[in-house]
Formats: sequence, structure tokens, C-alpha cells
Amino acid sequence: MQILHIDSAITGANSVSRELTADIVSNLLQANPEAHVDYLDLAVNAPSHLNAQSMGFRTGQAASTEIERQENAISEALVSQFLAADVIVVGAPFYNFSIPTQLKAWFDRIAQAGRTFKYTATGPVGLAGDKKVIVASTRGGFYSTSEAGQAMEHQESYLKVIFGFMGVTDVNFVRAEGIGMGPEARATAVQGAKAQIEALEAATA
Repeated sequence: MQILHIDSAITGANSVSRELTADIVSNLLQANPEAHVDYLDLAVNAPSHLNAQSMGFRTGQAASTEIERQENAISEALVSQFLAADVIVVGAPFYNFSIPTQLKAWFDRIAQAGRTFKYTATGPVGLAGDKKVIVASTRGGFYSTSEAGQAMEHQESYLKVIFGFMGVTDVNFVRAEGIGMGPEARATAVQGAKAQIEALEAATA
């Protein structure tokens, strides 16, 4: 088993999503001791956002400058790493109603026509299926329990869409909600999320 472990929270040791992804990966390794883990800390080493120098994989044009060659190499390394993974564990905190900009930059690099999806006469088709995704979803408030909250949520909904667009439909969420509403609420949310991790492990054992 090849595991790709991705963190994107910018809060370091105070991050709940980092704590949860570590637990998820630890459980995966206990069940699969021969598994190999690649780790990406996007808060420390995120790819640059798409710009004129890094658009080569979208335009199909050959690199003409050293910067373009470097940017193409980054995109190729990230998409190859993603395609090689059997399980992707993603720490995705809720920032301004969506995902961290660093995580969005990663998706922009791996969403490559001909690699992770293709266009057909009947619409786009994902090419990166047969993977399992486990997302540690953390939120300062409560957004899943009301229509108003759900309307403001572009985090889990975006992740479902972008992974699904690439053909990955086995996407599981471990959610810790309300972590910004005081120490007691945070502790309750973390405890509940860890129970979800154990339940997920039992369901897939």
C-alpha cells in the first residue's frame, strides 16, 4: 500500500487536522505494516499558484525558460506522486468557508487533462479512480447542522467535487466541528472525530 499523507493547516502544533491525519495514518500503518508513506506539508512547502510560468501542463506548450521547466517539474512530481498513491489522507481545515489556499494550489497542479481526467464527447471522465481518500475536516463553527451553514460550506463539498472529477469517489470524511467555540467544545469535537476514525477503521478492516 502506498499512502500519501497531506497536511495543509497553517497552525502547526495547534492544528486539529494535523492531529487527526497523524492518527489516521498511524491506524493505516498498524493495519498495513508494509505500507509506504509519502508526506506533504503544504503549509511549509506548497507549490506556487498557477501563473503564466506554471501553466505548461494545461497549454501543452514546451517550456521555453528555466522557470517554466522548474514549474513543469513540480507539477509532474506532484501528479505522479498522487497517481502512485493507493490511499490519500488529507488534512483540510475550514478557512473562510473553503479549503486552505495551499491545498487549492496542490489541486490545481494535479488536475491535469490526460493524467487525472480527460474530456470526451459526452463530458469529462476521471482517470484517477481506484483510490481511497480520507479527509480530516476541521471547522471552527458548526456548518453541517443547518441549511444556512451548509450553504456557506465550500470545503467538503469542493473536495467531493474535485476528487470525483478525477474519478476518485471513495472519499470519507472525519469531521471535527465547533473547535473554535471554546476548550470544552474543541475537546468534544476531537474526541468525536477520533471515534469516527476508529469506526472507519472497523468498517474497512
